[in-house]
Amino acid sequence: MKKIIVALLLFAGSFAAEAQELVWETNVTKAMAISTETKKPLLLFFTGSDWCGWCIRLQKEVLKTPEFAAWAKENVVLVELDYPRKAPQTEEIKKQNNELQMAFGIQGFPTIILANASTKEGKVNFEGIGSTGYVAGGPSAWLAVANGFLKK
Repeated sequence: MKKIIVALLLFAGSFAAEAQELVWETNVTKAMAISTETKKPLLLFFTGSDWCGWCIRLQKEVLKTPEFAAWAKENVVLVELDYPRKAPQTEEIKKQNNELQMAFGIQGFPTIILANASTKEGKVNFEGIGSTGYVAGGPSAWLAVANGFLKK
């Protein structure tokens, strides 16, 4: 019986470790390079991490789950574009995030945009695949929406 309990704890622990291994890029240029190399679209997460209740809820219910982690590793390059009120950010990150907020017309948080990015003649071009935010129903409901965008 003890062996079964230990095995179950190790199995559950592996899922928790997998969720923690996700890398959220904050530099879009670096994320674009990874996207080009891996042939995966960008998942741009526009969030107010320290003040937006729906953003925090989306993180807890979806983005920090093992189901999302497994899906993200297979399908997207994660990019967090944060607009905190208290947490410090470099001026470079603030400028980048504000430019992207304007470019995508983001008016509310959380907003998640799936997009392909390319650079032509020194200019970055984004091709939107889909846009969503908080979706009630946990990871399976959220992933169903995201997968709908990726299959188009």
